[in-house]
Amino acid sequence: MAELPPWAARLLIWLALGVRWTEPSAAAAGDAPPGKIAVVGAGIGGSSVAHFLQQHFGPQVQLDVYEKDTVGGRLATVTVNKQQYESGGASVHSLNLHLQDFVKLLGLKHRREVAGKSAIFSGEQFVLEEADWYLLNLFRLWWHYGMSFLRLQMWVEEVMEKFMRIYKYQAHGYAFSRLEELLHSLGGDAFVNMTHRSVAESLLDVGVTQRFIDDVIVAVLRASYGQSVLVPAFAGAMSLAGAQGNMWAVEGGNKLVCSGLLKLTKANIIQATVTAISLHSSEGKTFYQVHYEDEEGQGSSFYDIVVIATQLHDSKNNISFQNFDPPIAEFPGTFHTTVASIIHGYLNSSYFGFPDPKLFPFASVLTTDSPTLFFNSMDNICPVNITGTFRRKQPQEAAVWRVLSQHPLEKQELKILFRSYYSVQVTEWQAYPSFKSAKTLPPIILHDNLYYLNSMEWVASSVEMAAVAAKNVALLAYNLWYHDLEKIDQKDLMHKVKTEL
Repeated sequence: MAELPPWAARLLIWLALGVRWTEPSAAAAGDAPPGKIAVVGAGIGGSSVAHFLQQHFGPQVQLDVYEKDTVGGRLATVTVNKQQYESGGASVHSLNLHLQDFVKLLGLKHRREVAGKSAIFSGEQFVLEEADWYLLNLFRLWWHYGMSFLRLQMWVEEVMEKFMRIYKYQAHGYAFSRLEELLHSLGGDAFVNMTHRSVAESLLDVGVTQRFIDDVIVAVLRASYGQSVLVPAFAGAMSLAGAQGNMWAVEGGNKLVCSGLLKLTKANIIQATVTAISLHSSEGKTFYQVHYEDEEGQGSSFYDIVVIATQLHDSKNNISFQNFDPPIAEFPGTFHTTVASIIHGYLNSSYFGFPDPKLFPFASVLTTDSPTLFFNSMDNICPVNITGTFRRKQPQEAAVWRVLSQHPLEKQELKILFRSYYSVQVTEWQAYPSFKSAKTLPPIILHDNLYYLNSMEWVASSVEMAAVAAKNVALLAYNLWYHDLEKIDQKDLMHKVKTEL
């Protein structure tokens, strides 16, 4: 088959992206960068994309970041006894290179880790307990589950090794217009299929036993996503990678990354709720009017590029899209509610089979899927600022616990978990997609220069994935603005990257 001339290849790529082919205006042809860019949402995705957009387009671009609540989004803290504790995203995986770079760039520090043992509770007894000795832990896993733990580890490592290719691609400026293209570039059809089949199916295929899935995998996914082993295999792999350790957090609170990036970019933070985005065009150039409501009433501003870094699937975000033809389709699917209760009190260790609280050895309790259990997990948590002399509270002392559950805990349920307590602070998070509620992956490109960053959550939802999505959207916006189509949806990228080194 004859090779297409360059102009024809570029036209096909534009058609595949669903972007109208028009004669580029002076700004769109590369003579000038965009004048104004709007980002809707100031969580880790919004703050990261603001940083990356400025990194690529330059400091002369005006960046407006709209946030209806507080900067940080699902990275949040609550205060107990004049100390702050994480109530949202509590930890970051060590393989997240973007977050590692942010911490160095902003002069932040890793929080000192305070050791603590974990266990899995069935509602009647502990089915698995962590010991002080690594070899003893391995022996227990082998004794109860045979080679399942090793097979799990090999499966997760294979997925993560391929996933790490994204950092090389992004370092060379490559971007993807569809989630399926991104996944295929990392792991071929196998990665795309991992968004359609469950983690349970995938693990059974590699020889993990049903018992190990019921006891261990279920517990990990209940603690992370608050969902069952029917979550997609790719999302499950990301969650299980975190459960294998190598996690860290930011001294002073993970939300400092968000506020730090926005301060660094000198972005205008607009405390307002975005209500609508309307499409306008003039002389072949597309631009957007962002409508919002704040304390002073209604307002609007015009932008060359808009990035939506908040959930469009959540009915609470009623952003309407106006003047689009064809109209932007509604997004199927719902978000799963996770309730985080930060409780300062005395643990009722008798409920877990330890009448003497001094003997209770665990700082973290995960749970299996039992009808008698009303919580997913609970952790004896440390403040976001840890001094060199800090020590974790002993089990007989009043400590701060984070309990994750499907619904707000009732008083009777609190009495089951705690002998007594001083305070309870409850946050209901629309934390993760309810993965089984949508059959297809949402788009990244909603229209010319209009992007949906949070579509990545439907592949896997985490701080890591939000940062990767932010870099991809920034690169995609940059490459499309300057018509550098050779940097979008390229095949055989591993070979291309090696030849560029």
